[in-house]
Amino acid sequence: MHPRAEEFRERASDEYGFEPSVREFDEGTETAADAAAAVGCDVAQIVKSIVLRVGDRTVLALTSGEHRVDEAELAAAFDAEPGAVRTADPDEVTAATGWSIGGVPPFCHEEDLPVLADPAVRSFDELWAAAGTPEAVFPLTPARLEEFTDPEYVDVYK
Repeated sequence: MHPRAEEFRERASDEYGFEPSVREFDEGTETAADAAAAVGCDVAQIVKSIVLRVGDRTVLALTSGEHRVDEAELAAAFDAEPGAVRTADPDEVTAATGWSIGGVPPFCHEEDLPVLADPAVRSFDELWAAAGTPEAVFPLTPARLEEFTDPEYVDVYK
């Protein structure tokens, strides 16, 4: 197992008492479509961890693989100006989460981030999320995702 995927697995166990079943794919799981094809699930079952900046705040948006963040709606959810939302740059992502883009898991982060979640992720029995590298994913239930991330479910996705 890749050292970063192993680090995620150990952190999840230590911090949450959760033993993720990490699966690695040489072909990569960097995009939601890649991950869905690798594990054999619907793209909507992939949980994307999107790190955004809303003004001076860093926010984690968990979205179904078939959706995108609507930045205007996200700004409104934070009572911010529409232009105040942008995708975090790679350095900001790593500083806030400890992980690199393409491998950011939904929990086990360096900072305690506000978490918003796409209500669509609740409609599946099983979800898949990044496990520390662009080649590693793990399954979890919507209940576990909610337990570990304590998200605010908001409809800021399209």
